[in-house]
Amino acid sequence: MYLEHLFVADYRNLRMAELQLSPKINCFAGKNGVGKTNLLDAVYYLSFCKSAFNALDSQIIRHDADGFQLQGTYVMPDSSKSSISCNAKAKGKKQIKRDKKEYQRFSEHIGYIPLVMVSPSDTQLIIGGSEERRKFIDAFISQYDKEYLKQLIAYNKALAQRNTMLKMEIMPDPDLFLMWEQVMADSASIIYNKRRELIERLTPFFQELYNGISDGAERVSISYTSHLERGNLLDQLIESRSKERIVGYTLHGIHKDDLTMELDGYPIKREGSQGQTKSYLTALKLAQYMLLSQKCNGKKPILLLDDIFDKLDSSRVQSILQLVADERFGQIFITDVNRSNIEQMISGLGCNYKVFSIDKGVVL
Repeated sequence: MYLEHLFVADYRNLRMAELQLSPKINCFAGKNGVGKTNLLDAVYYLSFCKSAFNALDSQIIRHDADGFQLQGTYVMPDSSKSSISCNAKAKGKKQIKRDKKEYQRFSEHIGYIPLVMVSPSDTQLIIGGSEERRKFIDAFISQYDKEYLKQLIAYNKALAQRNTMLKMEIMPDPDLFLMWEQVMADSASIIYNKRRELIERLTPFFQELYNGISDGAERVSISYTSHLERGNLLDQLIESRSKERIVGYTLHGIHKDDLTMELDGYPIKREGSQGQTKSYLTALKLAQYMLLSQKCNGKKPILLLDDIFDKLDSSRVQSILQLVADERFGQIFITDVNRSNIEQMISGLGCNYKVFSIDKGVVL
């Protein structure tokens, strides 16, 4: 599967761009701030129905425009073609269509065009709070498991209801508490098992890829922690209800799960250099790609590499390029500030590629 044709209008600083793309490597070169990342974000949007960087669609409409348009034509594994389009206005409902048929729920589209993005903002997975790491897990599994997304939505709805009741001045009916707690416990059990399975399957890929990028210089690990390791969540929720009435929110559950990330047995947040941190995150995202490839019914995900070479030495850069040029990887989008440099590195890989120059939101 790959993106053959991309149309972008009034998306962030991009007035209009229409591109015929390589099925393997596409590189966008230009100075910082000219729109390279915005093109990658447009590709991301067509997979996830949202920007990778802005929660509000109104913030990604080009200044002085009343909305944006995106359209992508994809060649599927059976060689058929599929069109995904988005039309969003500053005021009004946005539309996401697949082959001209509008989605009623955007969640129905998640996973149809699998995608993995590596970007500088990934550092939040290490230096940010546990919410960032849960978002990573949730977005990952939701691309190949509709049941997981269904249970996650159910859990979050029940959690919100329970938190509302915890804030009430008068104690609500205990049976009402129990009803929502039972929903939380049932969904949490499914979510917990799927998250645990993910990390168990992801770890071998991750360690192998990091070893290749670093040439065996360091050892890395990633592990999953959850309140469900203590036992049934329903028992924990009932037992903690009185205490949580005081604080006004739920202290136990899968919404508190976290990942432990280590380099040579120590937290990478504390011990890792900039190059080691970037290598760790790149290996993690490439491992995500490898596992997602196995889960997506023959679809190779699209891989976005935004500013991937910053803070990496030349040997690690070359290792990453050789990895992604492998036949295990499908279509790749790369941004870089130096056209001649990236074109020289990619031309030696022996695969199909295109290089586009970008200046002030215009693709040349």
